[in-house]
Amino acid sequence: MFAKIRDTEIFFDVEGCSVVVENNRTYTKPTAFLIHGGPGADHTGYKPTFSALARRLQLVYFDHRGQGRSKRGAKETYTLDNNVEDMEALRQYLGLDKIVVIGTSYGGMVGLSYAIRYPQNVSHLIIIVSTASYKFLERAKQILAERGTEEQNLIAQRLWDGNFENEEQLRDYFKILAPMYSLKHDPNTSVKVWDNKILSIDAINEAFGGFLRTYDVRDQLYKIIAPTLVIGGRHDWICAPEFSEEIAQGIKNSDLRIFENSSHLIRADEPEALFDAINGFLVYKN
Repeated sequence: MFAKIRDTEIFFDVEGCSVVVENNRTYTKPTAFLIHGGPGADHTGYKPTFSALARRLQLVYFDHRGQGRSKRGAKETYTLDNNVEDMEALRQYLGLDKIVVIGTSYGGMVGLSYAIRYPQNVSHLIIIVSTASYKFLERAKQILAERGTEEQNLIAQRLWDGNFENEEQLRDYFKILAPMYSLKHDPNTSVKVWDNKILSIDAINEAFGGFLRTYDVRDQLYKIIAPTLVIGGRHDWICAPEFSEEIAQGIKNSDLRIFENSSHLIRADEPEALFDAINGFLVYKN
């Protein structure tokens, strides 16, 4: 499905009913926006692993402008600010009141920025393996230099410079760095996953070669008023756990969970524990 909003068309998909009839009882489930990372990837990284949340939430997946199945446009418009405003426009397009915001990695940066700008529209905020500032970049380079192979460091330079020349280079980056992203990396599975992704080199180049170098919302975290769950992976190399700790420290009404047996892809390394944490948070903070 497509929403024609602002100056673009955003692809979105919905999983689960809003109004539920069960045991002669009718009730309405909260709606959650799942914000994908990258940037330069698409929403399918959430599927099917996050489907378990559909028992408690109506899930709205969407692709950022210029990414996945959403409309391509001028690469200069592929900004975090536009991602935030597109998200708000999509909420209005769908006629929703408050939403649960779930953001992973870059999606967490969008989620934080959205909750800062539109605090009245967020019922719950869940930030997974993300950061509140550009400081993550130098830390990630340091960790990769310590733990990564020569091949991994070489191709990661394209990420730091924001100069992927084609989708094949970006696909190779994700395949080569896959063991750093997940402790349970399976080379056979990883190859198939990334072969099926819709990638956008313009989106990732604009981010890492541009606006992420100055991204910083640390001094605005106090504006977030929704109950917040911050999740980090102990072995995460690109959004190290200290950045999750920093986010939690900056948000008054927040809980922090560091997953001891996970890297960046907690949904792959500890999926059951991840969903238990999210479900428990939603029940406890309801």
